Amino acid sequence: MATRLERDTLGPVEVPADAYFGAQTARALANFPISGLKPHRALVWATLLIKQCAAWANMATGRLPADIGRAIIRAADEALAGKFDDQFVVDPFQAGAGTSHNMNVNEVLANRAAELLGGSRGDYSRTHPNDHVNMAQSTNDVFPTAMRLACLRLLDRLAPAVSGLRDALDAKGIVFDQIVKSGRTHLQDAVPIRLGQEFAAYALAIGRNLTGIEQCRPALCELGIGGTAVGTGLNAEEQYIDQVVAELSHAADYPLVRAANLVETTQNMDPFVALSSSLKGLAVNLIRIANDLRLLASGPRTGMNEITLPPVQPGSSIMPGKVNPVMAEVIDMVAFQVIGADTVVTMAAQAGQLELNVMMPVIAYNLLFSLEILTNCVQKFTTGCVRGISANSDRCRQYMEESVGLATILAPAIGYAAAAEVAKEAVATGRSIREVIVERGLLDAKTLNSLLDPFTLTTPGLPEKESR
Repeated sequence: MATRLERDTLGPVEVPADAYFGAQTARALANFPISGLKPHRALVWATLLIKQCAAWANMATGRLPADIGRAIIRAADEALAGKFDDQFVVDPFQAGAGTSHNMNVNEVLANRAAELLGGSRGDYSRTHPNDHVNMAQSTNDVFPTAMRLACLRLLDRLAPAVSGLRDALDAKGIVFDQIVKSGRTHLQDAVPIRLGQEFAAYALAIGRNLTGIEQCRPALCELGIGGTAVGTGLNAEEQYIDQVVAELSHAADYPLVRAANLVETTQNMDPFVALSSSLKGLAVNLIRIANDLRLLASGPRTGMNEITLPPVQPGSSIMPGKVNPVMAEVIDMVAFQVIGADTVVTMAAQAGQLELNVMMPVIAYNLLFSLEILTNCVQKFTTGCVRGISANSDRCRQYMEESVGLATILAPAIGYAAAAEVAKEAVATGRSIREVIVERGLLDAKTLNSLLDPFTLTTPGLPEKESR
């Protein structure tokens, strides 16, 4: 491989001749061959946007010469359009605080700006990664700002995916509202419930998760850019700080504001902990709902078989005709991953010390990965599973009629103990609660039929009084 020789503060470094990155990126590649992963594209987008807006702000203060600033801005435009995607190469598991990632972006923009000004890659006499591209900045304010912007960008995809799932579950709740079935608690027979009530409750839970996620946005919009190394704003003018926030707000199209205390913003990872926690909450409900659907669809001959999930692929390499609930299964796997990622975010956030949290790269990786896989999986779960669910109403009615939970309708009239005897006899003899009630003469068939009206059984009140 042809190389060029560059120098940084530690000495000479061989860099691939055709690379737009430079010495510090080359060192990072040598030092951190950890996962084989590249930085998340949303983090790259956010960092590029910060560099571009910082150039505008530094030109506005008069500190950055216009020709250099415009070259950096043009280089950033090209990078944002995807021209240099293969040049952002630092492993997410890298030097603390994200210095290697920040310098990777600085070097790419500096080298491209140099070309635009008539120079060549590796010659920083005209445009320098630190002096010009990183002007009035530090990794310590750039990286957490990039994390915020990247999260906001991915939230723009997650929110409609989650609302789509909520709406699909709610629609099934309406369609299934007339289907009465046996409720179950402790996986044992319980009083009746309507299938639609189950799905409407799922929809409400997902809707509340979405509300919790959206409530994380305001804190993400509070930027510490301009705080530089420790949040005190050293080497960044007041005009620059206000200008760069305004530029970013316009460019990213979010209601971004300058944080009230830049020191606190530099130290504290609370906004990311809150967002990660809200994603964990969504993951928990997704697991619960997916597992319910797997259970309700189990069978088809030897399980509950109260609903049918749409078949999307053959389920077995050895058992012909087998179809598995694969979309519910993948939701579980993704949700498990998100819960694990939340633990990483939590541990990394509490590991901050004094003026800086150096664990930001692993927070960024786990949080952005969770946002992406949740979005993709929720979309597929909605379109490939939930929207295609059908109800097996006859099976639901059968289980309701056979459930010993029906004995509960007798309790207000004959007492809990007597109703329990009816339930025990039904289990011992294999007869239904209806048959035992009629045989014992506790209720006549007409009254019993009235009591077993689906809405009487599945709405508040005392069935025996409402039937009189």
